[in-house]
Amino acid sequence: MKNILAHLEVSAVLPAVLGCALAVGRRFDSYIEGLHMRPGQPDVIAAGADGFVAAAPDLVSGFEREAKDRAEKARVTFETFMHEHHLVRPVDGKVGLSADWRIETANGPSAIGSIGRVFDLIVVGRPLRDSVAPSMAALESALFETGRPILVAPPVAPPTLGEHVMIAWNGSTETARTMAFAMPFLRQAQKVSVVAVERNVAGPSAAEAALALRRHGITADWREVLLNNRSVGQVLLAEAADLSCDLLVKGAYTQSRLRQMIFGGATSHILAEAELPVLMAN
Repeated sequence: MKNILAHLEVSAVLPAVLGCALAVGRRFDSYIEGLHMRPGQPDVIAAGADGFVAAAPDLVSGFEREAKDRAEKARVTFETFMHEHHLVRPVDGKVGLSADWRIETANGPSAIGSIGRVFDLIVVGRPLRDSVAPSMAALESALFETGRPILVAPPVAPPTLGEHVMIAWNGSTETARTMAFAMPFLRQAQKVSVVAVERNVAGPSAAEAALALRRHGITADWREVLLNNRSVGQVLLAEAADLSCDLLVKGAYTQSRLRQMIFGGATSHILAEAELPVLMAN
């Protein structure tokens, strides 16, 4: 986890994104890069309606002004973050805890999906109800287009990150891949809990997953939990709270995203409700 990309999207969750990125950076002596994606100029097509052509320049001007203001706010926020935590810019040939920022002009959130491919971890904010930011589109671009794990920051950054890690185990390939990405955290954790909730995916049990981790010298226990008229997502977050975990490791979207949108699912519930950082991969 030497290279961390933090999504500088101006929202109520941005301080938590920076807090989580810093916690990981301190743990692994990492380089943290803040990325703000400034939207490009929209295509304004005159349709011939009365007043539309005259209004178009004002619309474009307002759009550009707002985009510029948000980019400047993101820059100032990150520069302040660097100053408050004594983060220096990286020097050629030297490694260690450091930080810098960049602004990319992009149409849509896809830029984070390509830029993130050379980073070990991408930190994004958890989407909030009734708010356009943090962006679910940016989160999913980071999740599906980078090939890297993402860390979803909760609305408020926790005081610790990675001391007690909970793995939401269901035996799936997504979860197995996410657990592999999480190994740097698991090796440093004081404790790891592998929790399975009435699995319906063929694969190894929670006991087998915990045993595999213990062979790596990781202190890991396991448990299987019943739903008791709750959803899987509700049970997982309740277990994380009961165990006082400060990081949840979960494979994303074992069901299709469309099915989750229609019927709900553990990933959708956790992305809507989690109050602790969540490490995800697909």
